[in-house]
Amino acid sequence: MIIKNFIVFEGIDGAGTSTQIKKLAEHFSPEDVFVTAEPTGNETGKFLRKMLKGDFAVNEKTASYLFAADRCEHIFGKGGVIEETEKGKTVLSDRYFFSSLAYQSVSCGKELPELLNSPFPLPEILFYFKINPEISLSRVESRGENKEIYEKIDFQKKTALLYDKVIEEYKGEKGKGMKIIEVDASKTIEEISDFIWKSVKKN
Repeated sequence: MIIKNFIVFEGIDGAGTSTQIKKLAEHFSPEDVFVTAEPTGNETGKFLRKMLKGDFAVNEKTASYLFAADRCEHIFGKGGVIEETEKGKTVLSDRYFFSSLAYQSVSCGKELPELLNSPFPLPEILFYFKINPEISLSRVESRGENKEIYEKIDFQKKTALLYDKVIEEYKGEKGKGMKIIEVDASKTIEEISDFIWKSVKKN
């Protein structure tokens, strides 16, 4: 299943997805666009964000279940992606299940993340931000904020490799009907923003 008018941005930490979603949203009237992210702002997402900050630890398998539960509410719940697209809005999401297939697979293998995320529908367009993990992590560090638990160079390198594999898999039959557009995330904010908007207008 494809969710029409659902656009997802994916990439490792510091790739610039959050910045570019804001830039893309500026091209729409406020009433025609819904900007969202995972983890969500729901109670499930707030719990996950505390975990990501390192406030407490959970088993990596538990983390996979938690991300999937938050995602289920994000897609199917009240005020979620499907409800917003049915109102005629374009939904822009900073991350989706592709993140779990990369991040959670580093720690607990790919079988559980694949199982838990197999029921979720595909977005119409997936923008995949490709960048050297050392460059992206330097961006994270330049923010001067406390880093999250996954924001370590070895973990990010492994995640980047898994992301590449996941995206390649979805370029085939697995992702039939979904448009995958790779973004050179090392370019300037303006160059990337122009490329994304032109790509959206074409589709």
